[in-house]
Amino acid sequence: MSAPFTHGALRLWSVPTGPVQENAILIAGTQNEGFLIDPGDDAERLLTLVRGSGVTVRGILLTHAHFDHIGAVQPLREALQVPVWLHPADLPLYRAGAQSAARWNLPFIQPADPDHEISEGQTFTAGDLTLTARFLPGHAPGHVVFSAPGLVVAGDTLFRGGIGRTDLPGGNHPQLLAGIRGQLLTLPGDTAVYPGHGPRTTVATEIQTNPFLQ
Repeated sequence: MSAPFTHGALRLWSVPTGPVQENAILIAGTQNEGFLIDPGDDAERLLTLVRGSGVTVRGILLTHAHFDHIGAVQPLREALQVPVWLHPADLPLYRAGAQSAARWNLPFIQPADPDHEISEGQTFTAGDLTLTARFLPGHAPGHVVFSAPGLVVAGDTLFRGGIGRTDLPGGNHPQLLAGIRGQLLTLPGDTAVYPGHGPRTTVATEIQTNPFLQ
């Protein structure tokens, strides 16, 4: 099992899953309670990680509902007996997961509907871990990011040297850029950014070097 990144009392594992190497995130505090974010694929591997880490998962949180971020939702919600949270604006994308994956000839397990809705500013607590949802559409209509002291789980909004695609259904380029500037670039410069694909970065690095933000 790979060693977690640490941020003060928080531990975070970022695991690339599936053919498009989507980063599933496991995050927990000192009391070994936490959340699984965007389990995209490789359910068995993620379950092994959860069990090996000793973390009690209190829920599955979704930044958005593109198929590569939700492919392991159903087996993991059943195995861990936890609820699933999604912003309601992404429910149509969620329900179209199997159809979207089929376009790429990729296997996919269509999950049952989410249990709960996410709203702007909503907090999620597990032990001494608290995550805050920030609404950041543009890549997907209901995209949110999850922030905690020192880090943000950014989904497909901000990448190292890039931003999320806006040419997919429901995408909006000006909206995404405005959201990144308002919700992410206002965070402290040393905030670690954990994207949905690729390596982690920091807010300061992207302000200084990301060509899309200049």
